[in-house]
Amino acid sequence: MTLHLRVRQQLELLEALLRERQLWQTTVPQASAFESTQPFCMDTLEPFEWLQWVLIPRMHALLDSGQPLPQAFAVAPYYEMALDAAHPHREIVLLHLQQLDALFTGDGN
Repeated sequence: MTLHLRVRQQLELLEALLRERQLWQTTVPQASAFESTQPFCMDTLEPFEWLQWVLIPRMHALLDSGQPLPQAFAVAPYYEMALDAAHPHREIVLLHLQQLDALFTGDGN
């Protein structure tokens, strides 16, 4: 399986997890929320919003257009800090993000 297919599969698993755990939103944030200059739009979006509205669609767009994937890619470290240790879905979300990150470091081969 190619890297592109493995990344797409991991994105689909992440989306399914967010939906299953009722972390998926039906309302798009205000357009201004996407104009943030902060990494992960941390000043305008909640962590799960960024996954849903930025990471997943942008990665799918890269995959759909056959564009090169990012070389240095790691989102799990941010989520280790951004998600409260008591969040009920923290560990499973981190696991999925670590698996996604591993695809870009060669650890997911």
